[in-house]
Amino acid sequence: MPENFTLAVTGQSLIHHDVRSDSSPEFRKVNVLLQEADLAFTNFEGTIAGSHGGWPLKGSAFGSSPPHVLDALQGMGFQALSLSNNHSFDLGPSGVLSTLEEVEKRGFLHGGIGRNMREASTPLTGSFKSRSVSLIAMDGGPGPDFMYAEDGWEERPERPGVNPLRLSRILEVDTETFEQLRVIRDKIGYSAVDMIIDCQPDDKPAIDEGELALGRAVYSKSQKCGRGVKVNATDLERNLQSIAAAAHTGSLVIAYLHHHHWASDWLQPPDWIGNIARKCIDAGAAAFVSHGAPVLQPVQIYKGRPIFYSLGNFIFHSVADSPLWLRPEVWESVVGICSFDDDSQLTGLKFYPVLIGGEEGLKDDRIERRLVPHLATGATAQRILRRLSDHSKRFGTLIELVDDVGVLRLA
Repeated sequence: MPENFTLAVTGQSLIHHDVRSDSSPEFRKVNVLLQEADLAFTNFEGTIAGSHGGWPLKGSAFGSSPPHVLDALQGMGFQALSLSNNHSFDLGPSGVLSTLEEVEKRGFLHGGIGRNMREASTPLTGSFKSRSVSLIAMDGGPGPDFMYAEDGWEERPERPGVNPLRLSRILEVDTETFEQLRVIRDKIGYSAVDMIIDCQPDDKPAIDEGELALGRAVYSKSQKCGRGVKVNATDLERNLQSIAAAAHTGSLVIAYLHHHHWASDWLQPPDWIGNIARKCIDAGAAAFVSHGAPVLQPVQIYKGRPIFYSLGNFIFHSVADSPLWLRPEVWESVVGICSFDDDSQLTGLKFYPVLIGGEEGLKDDRIERRLVPHLATGATAQRILRRLSDHSKRFGTLIELVDDVGVLRLA
């Protein structure tokens, strides 16, 4: 009987510092988990400041990293990186080219950015333990349209950038409110879709029956008031075709999405993302992994394959300048160890809790005390795993706590 293939998945890695000198035993235990897996995957939450230069395209949320952070990730055991996220374009096309250059130089399996749209959305494939693995990575924004890759045509050159899954904000309102908004729109005298900035003409959201646009928002008539998103059908179909093509070759396919369209309760995923995740698995993905909300969210098993709605943060070199970053769940996550058979069906899944900076780091908001994740034990491990277990029950996912490890109970 062939051995199962093991995939380690983690929270996002927003890394600006070289952490290879950290010799703490708690960090070493995390590294061992990654290195013992056949393949370890994370999202590199950033852009490389390298030989192609570039200019900051953001203000306070800007972030770029020196190339040696990739050596640090590789030293931990990572061999696969998503590169599609809200920081991928922080240095513009130059940063995309530098990131590609440095990632390719080190031999990472990677996905999510490219020198043009075709390259950004084409799955790359590598061989690990004699198993073919493909990665398709997408970014859902919100972000300016110019951050997304573009193929060239006629006299217009191609643009290096990110592989998009464009999402438009949809605000659901009841019938009375909808009609009031319609009156306001008609009095102003324009179709508000024309006012949506940062969109190419062909990328403006289509307005369906029962919807109207006003300002930068699209409103949908509903029985209730709430928030949602509309998925760009062209982007979704392009990425589903990439997933299907890779799966058709026999590859174990990882589908990745980064987005910042969070629910009001950021510990819970918004409903729309489950629909995207299931479509990716229907197309052939063995696993769907997502980040964006910087906290651990539930896990769902769909058709024998895992959906990780958000794995939170693995490395988070962010200054604690927001009250949100003071919440302990920002610094807590898990390393998921997935086992797959030859048909890319899940045969086992264990969750190892981690706490960035350990207990001492949780008491100290200085970034130098919160540089690396520590394997959590005792009450901390129980707290992290119990929250994951409790939240995942809504999806029918049963996670047992065995000592300081969460073990998925397969049906």
